[in-house]
Amino acid sequence: MKKIVVTALFNLICLCLFAQQNAQFGQYMFNGLYINPAYAGYKEELYMQAFVRAQWTGVQGAPQTLSISVDEAVKEESLGLGLLVSKDKIGAQNSLNLSGNFAYRIKLDRTETNVLAFGIGVGVMQMGLNGSLLDPNETGDNKIPTGYESRIVPDIRAGVHYSNEKFFIGFSANNLLTQYLPVFRDNNLLSITSKPHFYLTAGMVFPVNNDFMFKPTFLIKDDLNGPTSLDLNAFLMIKEKLWLGVAYRTSVKFYPKPALQSDLRARSAIGLITEFFVRENLRIGYGYDYSLNKLGSYDYGSHEISIGYYLQTAKSRRPKCYF
Repeated sequence: MKKIVVTALFNLICLCLFAQQNAQFGQYMFNGLYINPAYAGYKEELYMQAFVRAQWTGVQGAPQTLSISVDEAVKEESLGLGLLVSKDKIGAQNSLNLSGNFAYRIKLDRTETNVLAFGIGVGVMQMGLNGSLLDPNETGDNKIPTGYESRIVPDIRAGVHYSNEKFFIGFSANNLLTQYLPVFRDNNLLSITSKPHFYLTAGMVFPVNNDFMFKPTFLIKDDLNGPTSLDLNAFLMIKEKLWLGVAYRTSVKFYPKPALQSDLRARSAIGLITEFFVRENLRIGYGYDYSLNKLGSYDYGSHEISIGYYLQTAKSRRPKCYF
């Protein structure tokens, strides 16, 4: 019974690839460049970050995602530069993205801690579909390739980000160009198109005492077609060495979406997130999600590992451990 349900689920996912969701990270608050190009240079140091996520482990064809980024602030921290590489695989579909990100950073006061940044990302996206992994109900569908098919296309992302020592908020939009390219208007070509995704995220740090700090954050993600996703997180920092947090993910209804089923369960997942500062310039994180929807009966949860490394720390002006 389990194999029947899983097979049916992923056949549906692979046959409906017109508006697939971007890859999801539970530790989004530590992976700002993946969401928003205006985040480039935020830490004002040369910083490298790697994330790997295995979602719905135990389910055949479940999403697997890798993200690697590096960014730095130059020209007296007025310009942020960032490079982002990500690879995502779900069922018969896979994508590889390469993006150069540029942020113009405006310091709003003499303390240089209030910063407003405008960012743009320009890159290329390779999207592929392995038709041999699909088992359609009917043969002769020209949307499904007989073997592996891929396309390489340009793409654009943009965002804005404001931050100070204890607060941040950002809005961004990804995949702004791909769906409009002529390559996807021929029914005989690859049927995968990456739809625009919009992100709104914010967080704040509240000092409790000299040893503890409390940080709530949220992320809203929307693609105009699927369910609007809301992530709520609460973290406790212990002696500026360890972040411990809980996460809750659900869907929310801000406006009508006629294509959605009316009986979809809103609750999606709960989880735990931790990040430890091994050294001043090295941080390692782990996240675990447990599904609250019907997938919870078939998977073993989602696992996520992150590693962040500062190549320079001498010029840091803000407590980089906060965000």
